[in-house]
Amino acid sequence: MQDFVLIILLDDLPEVKFSPDEIGAKMKNFENWMGDLIARDILVNPGNRLAEEGRIIRNGIITNGPYVEIKEIIGGFIIIRANSIDEAAEIANTAPLDENGTIEVRKIYSDNN
Repeated sequence: MQDFVLIILLDDLPEVKFSPDEIGAKMKNFENWMGDLIARDILVNPGNRLAEEGRIIRNGIITNGPYVEIKEIIGGFIIIRANSIDEAAEIANTAPLDENGTIEVRKIYSDNN
């Protein structure tokens, strides 16, 4: 088994696009999906939502960022365990995302692979 990070990308911040009730329902669906990953013993790290504020370091210069003007916002991440990137992608494909979200799957390299 290998570890993969599922990076959750959003087109808009949920607070901008959905009502509090809609956000609550979406969070419940996501919690149920995470519960399934836990039950299958493939969740390595539940990750977390990322704050809007950050810093960008490029060529030794530190600037404020990331900026909401970019195409997608990194909403959060989780780390799962799967046999291959294809299997990790199939697992990610079961996430309860709507048209506002995308998941990017990346293998995490370790000293063993």
